[in-house]
Order: sequence, then structure tokens, then C-alpha cells
Amino acid sequence: MEVSSLPASVTEVVHDGTTYYIVGTAHVSQRSVDEVRAVIAMVEPDLVCVELDKARFEALTKDSAFRDLDVFKVVREGRGLYLLGHLALSSYQRRIGATLGVKPGAELLAATAAATEKGIPVELIDRDINITLRRTWRNLGLWKRSQLLTSLVVGWEDDDDKDKKKGKDEPPKGIGEQIEDLKEPEALSQMLAKLGEKVPEIKTPLIDERDQYLASKLVEAGTGKKRVVAVVGAAHVPGMLPQIGKTIDRAKLDAIPPPSLVWTIIKWLIPALFIGALIYGWKWSESSSISELMLAWILPTSIGAGTLTLLAGGSLFSVVSALVVAPIAAIHPLLGTGMVVGVVEAWRRKPSVADCERLP
Repeated sequence: MEVSSLPASVTEVVHDGTTYYIVGTAHVSQRSVDEVRAVIAMVEPDLVCVELDKARFEALTKDSAFRDLDVFKVVREGRGLYLLGHLALSSYQRRIGATLGVKPGAELLAATAAATEKGIPVELIDRDINITLRRTWRNLGLWKRSQLLTSLVVGWEDDDDKDKKKGKDEPPKGIGEQIEDLKEPEALSQMLAKLGEKVPEIKTPLIDERDQYLASKLVEAGTGKKRVVAVVGAAHVPGMLPQIGKTIDRAKLDAIPPPSLVWTIIKWLIPALFIGALIYGWKWSESSSISELMLAWILPTSIGAGTLTLLAGGSLFSVVSALVVAPIAAIHPLLGTGMVVGVVEAWRRKPSVADCERLP
């Protein structure tokens, strides 16, 4: 097959007798959907690989089943970070998808559907999303974590909004045009370079490590095959190409790094200082007893937490939980009032993933 007959988004690589056709896509682009179908039809590969792991594949193919899961079960299974990332990303992609009329991840579904129709096996080559998110979280300091959580809750400001604030008169590009622009290698390189400069702690586990992982799994899956089509986000193509054929330790990329010693010390130092201050006040104060000092701490924290829970519409069980837990959680490094109240509320009302997606 002539390379010229393939779309510009396809990169052809030959390694150990296997020809890999790597399709760089945008996850909310109708053009990417059409190109994926066309490439699979033209190449007639022995294998189709997609940038998905088992959890994300099930979320895409069994959308209603995942959205009907209750949040309490998701958190209990240790998928809290995945849920947070899913809600933030799906909200952003849903807004773009609504504008373009394309479902997020449609090109990945198109790849699996086209392969299934032709009887071609499909391989999921991405790292477990929970591992990726946990490695990203562990890679961040306290300040960066705060910034990331704020961005997830508040959202990012669009370039169009920034241009309006600066008074630029140039008509902004449409969303579809901006997305297609980002599939160009030069534009992607600039974007990733800026990301690396601003937040290298995020880029390394989220992009660079997955580039290595995707390349390693692709070559492993493609060994012995004649033609393989790989459908991945365009942002991964520049990083994957140099990794093809290299020996990559995926076990190392799958490992969760331990919490930093500094963070562990800080978590235990704060309650230790509080208890020390309480003992000091009791020992050296002539007028205050230990019970008075305890009440001075318990009453404001309990009443404040209980009142806020009530104002937020929490159930009676949640309010009582807040009253009891708040004084302890305020000085406990592994416990949070919101965490306990959230679990109690989720146990009582069992909100689903779909309920969370409807939040503004």
C-alpha cells in the first residue's frame, strides 16, 4: 500500500517485519472517526490496537452500566481518583462534543466496531487509568494538588474568553478547527512543550510515561503480525515513535510510588503540635482545666461542621456524623470531616455516577 493513499494523520513504522499504522486522532472529532474507519478498511490489518485500558473501554462500551454505578461502590473499590478525572474530562469533552455533534471517544469506538465487523482482534494497549491518576497525584506537591483540584472544579478558561478580555478583534477559530489544528505535529509539539514547562509533574505520568507504555504494548501485541493499526490520541504519536523497539520496564511504570517523607511528616506534625499545645495550656494555665480547653476546641468545630452540613442539605445521619467527627478529623492526618460525611450521605442516598455528571 502506498503511504500517499493514507490520511496525513497516519504514521507508518516498520519494526521486526511488522508494519504499524499509527493513527493520531482527536477524541472529539468526526474527521478522526471517518479516518479511523477508512484506514482499517484500506490496510485490512491483522490486529487493531486502541489507546484504552479495561476500565475506560467498559466506560465507553457500557456507558449506561458505568453511569448507573453508585458512587459509594466506586469509591469503596478504590476508584475515587478515576471518578474525579472521569467527571472533569467527560464534562469538558461533552461540551465540545455537543458543539461538534460527536461523542467523546467516538473514534476509539469506531476502531473497535470496524475491527469486530471484519473479525479482526482488538488489543487494549493503554496503562490502567487508576495507576496513571495515582502516579500523577503522588507526583504533585500540596500546592500543585490544590491548583489541580481548583482547575477540575472551576474549569479552565478558554482562549476565546482570554482574547475577549484582552480586546482582540480577530474572529476566534471554531472549536472544530482548533481541534484539527492540534493534530498537526508542530502545534502538538508546542503545546506539549508548554505543558512540560508549566506542569512537568503532570506531563511526565500523564503523557511521557504513557507514550512509553503504549509503544511497548503495541510492539508486544504486534509481534508476529504483518500489519497492525494503532489508534491513539495525536498527542501521543511524537512520544511513541522514538520508543518503538526499545526495552521498556512496564512493571516500573505500573508501580505506585510511596508518599513523600516530607508529606508524611507534615501530616503527623500538625496533630502532634495541637496535642502539645493543649497539654501545655492545661499545665501552665491557672484558670483553665483540660475539660474547658477541650470544650473550647470541640464546640466550635462540631457546631460549624454540623451547621454547614445542614445548610448543604445533608441528612440527619450526616449532620450527626459531622458533629462527632469534626473535632477528631481536624487534627487527624488520615481523616477528613467531608470524607466521613460524604460516605454517610452516599450510603444513605446512593448517588450514581450519572447524578455526579449532572452537577453544574
